[in-house]
Amino acid sequence: MAFGQPKIEYKTNADILRMRKAGLVLSEALDETVAAAAVGVTTKELDSVFAGVLARHNAKSNFLGYFDFPATICASVNEEVVHGIPGNRVLKDGDVLKIDGGAIVEGWHADSARTVLVGSTIDPEDQRLSDVTEGAMWAGIAALASARYVGDIGNAIDDYVTAAEGAPLGILEDYVGHGIGSAMHQAPDVLNYRSGHRGPRVKPGLCLAIEPMLVRGKIETTTLADEWTVVTNDKSRASQWEHTVAVHMGGIWVLTAPDGGAARLAEFGVTPSPLD
Repeated sequence: MAFGQPKIEYKTNADILRMRKAGLVLSEALDETVAAAAVGVTTKELDSVFAGVLARHNAKSNFLGYFDFPATICASVNEEVVHGIPGNRVLKDGDVLKIDGGAIVEGWHADSARTVLVGSTIDPEDQRLSDVTEGAMWAGIAALASARYVGDIGNAIDDYVTAAEGAPLGILEDYVGHGIGSAMHQAPDVLNYRSGHRGPRVKPGLCLAIEPMLVRGKIETTTLADEWTVVTNDKSRASQWEHTVAVHMGGIWVLTAPDGGAARLAEFGVTPSPLD
């Protein structure tokens, strides 16, 4: 602890390259799990798909057993925002599914999440919710490329959401991004909104999981009796998108995107800088 604040773990380039291995395994696991998400499939079946990819690569889950969490992914449907436990719930046409997962390779962690719109009957407002959430994530990642302080990320996410066309969307404040590295959750917190708090200075070696969570209604939430699943009080639908991003001397690198974030960051005039 320094001045009452948790110490930040700054990574070497070698550490970041190990995290990249975890990030690529995780991206593949999410690809296959998203592809399997269809009407009639249970969230437990999706968990099995994800776990199978990790096993294929001799990677470990950083979710399974974390404070006794019983699965390898969080599968949250509709008004469930985060931390949904996979089970016998059968996916239906039009569901909004959030798949959040992580991987450990050689002791280093990666964390990523995607929103999936299930089936063929998609509410246009659910599509907009997911699109804006994903865009806000990329706006936050792009801001990191030139950020002086971690708080600049939340400012960029908030500005992106506020500027989005259509009905206002709520940004959850109780659940935020985080540092990541030799453990899944580390300092610092990464807020997804303007707070007036600039946070720690951005330095090479900083690795962050940037994960905005947006809702179509009010931002108040409740944790269910399972002590994990977080739902919106007004039953409005939610979206979550997340990537793990590294800062190094040459720039930023999205460790959980196969292209390092090149395609989406180009929209913001940012070019990632791979280390490999």
